Amino acid sequence: MSKAVLYDATLCVGCLECERACASYNGLEYDDAVSAEQQTSERKFTFVRTLPDDKYMRKLCMHCVDPSCASVCPVAALTKSKEGPVVYDKTRCMGCRYCMVACPFDVPKYQWGALLPLVRKCTMCSDRLKKGLATSCSDACPTGATITGDREALLAEAKKRIAENPSGYVNHIFGETEVGGTCVLMLSSIPFEQAGFRTPEVYGKGPLPANTWKALSKIPDVVSLGFVALGGIWWITNRRHEVAAAEHAAKKQSEEAAKPAGGES
Repeated sequence: MSKAVLYDATLCVGCLECERACASYNGLEYDDAVSAEQQTSERKFTFVRTLPDDKYMRKLCMHCVDPSCASVCPVAALTKSKEGPVVYDKTRCMGCRYCMVACPFDVPKYQWGALLPLVRKCTMCSDRLKKGLATSCSDACPTGATITGDREALLAEAKKRIAENPSGYVNHIFGETEVGGTCVLMLSSIPFEQAGFRTPEVYGKGPLPANTWKALSKIPDVVSLGFVALGGIWWITNRRHEVAAAEHAAKKQSEEAAKPAGGES
C-alpha cells in the first residue's frame, strides 16, 4: 500500500523543524541563510512559507501517483516506487532537465554550479519508508502538523478533520485529485491559491502523463528517433562526467604528491 504524508497547515507553528530534519537526512547545509530562503532549491528540498495572520504552508515534492517528471525522463532516472516516493537515480541522469519543465509544482532543481550537476528534490525519505519508518520531517514535527501513513488512511483522516471542524478548514484536500493524485496531502484554513499554489482547476484531476503520451502518440517516429538520440546523449554525458571526475582526482593526487614532505616550504 502506498505511503503518504499529510500536512495540516492549521497545526503548523512555523518552527522550521521539518526543514532542519530534511537537511540533516539529505546531508544538506542548514544555517541562518538557508533558513531564511522561502523557496525550494538544490540545497533546500522543503520550506515553510510564512503567510499573513500567523499562517503557514509547506512546499515540497508532491510525489505524484502518476508523476509527469518520470514519464518524460528518457533514461528512467526518475521512477515511482511502490512505497510512494518518486525516487532519483543519479547514475542514470543525463542532465536534460525535462523533469523540471514537466513538473506542475516546479519542484526539481538543478545544481548549475556543480562539477557533476544533479537534479535535486525531496526524496520523501524513501529509505526510511522501506524500513517502516516515518519521514524525517514527520518525526521532527512537534505539533503533528506533518504525519506519515498509508495514503488511504490519511485521506480518511483528512476528511474526518474537515467534517469535525468545517469552519476551520477549506473543504478540500490538496493532493487528493490534483494531477491524478499525489502522495503528499495538505489541509488548510485558507484557499490554497492564497498559500502559493494554483487553483485546483489549473492542475486538473487527471494524471499529466496521459496527456503527454496522447500528444506523443501522434508522432511515433519522431519520438522513437528522439529517444534513441537522447540515449546516446546520456551515454556521452555520463562518460564526460566520468572523465571529468577522473581528471579532477588525478589533478588532486598530483598536487598532493608535489607538496614537500613534512609540510616544509
